[in-house]
Amino acid sequence: MVFSGLLLTWGNTKMDDTTLNNKHVVTNFDEDTGAGLLRTVVLAKSAVPYSHKRAADNFVVIKRVYNFHTVRATVTLSEYDLLKRYDMEPLECTTINKANDEIEFLKKWSFSENNELRHDADKIIVIRAKELKNITASAYSNIPNEMYKGYKAIEKYFEEITKFYK
Repeated sequence: MVFSGLLLTWGNTKMDDTTLNNKHVVTNFDEDTGAGLLRTVVLAKSAVPYSHKRAADNFVVIKRVYNFHTVRATVTLSEYDLLKRYDMEPLECTTINKANDEIEFLKKWSFSENNELRHDADKIIVIRAKELKNITASAYSNIPNEMYKGYKAIEKYFEEITKFYK
């Protein structure tokens, strides 16, 4: 698959903006949503720490049973301070690519031999789950800009973890 400007190549089929006859053609591919979420799926298929699976199960079970979160999970100031210590923004101000980078770092840190780093990584994934619950409970209303869709990466990561590791 090659993405360039107005040309999309899939297998032997080439489509441009002149072949719009009842075909769904992506002419302006958004790097931050499409490829970013594909990277999230790949991250979920590789080795996943048990703490990530536990946080994902907690989030996804409630979502599957009730289809949404009604209780807002509040994040404390000490938890935000932990995020700041590792130069992480709140989930509302995170792009998909940045969220994927954070997931990758958290996975590495969870397998680290440094106990403090491993403990902090486990806390951060729980904080991200709380933030995601808060965003979904508020019906995505507190997202300031369309550019910040990091919550979609975390949500996709949690869904894919529970899908592949039942």
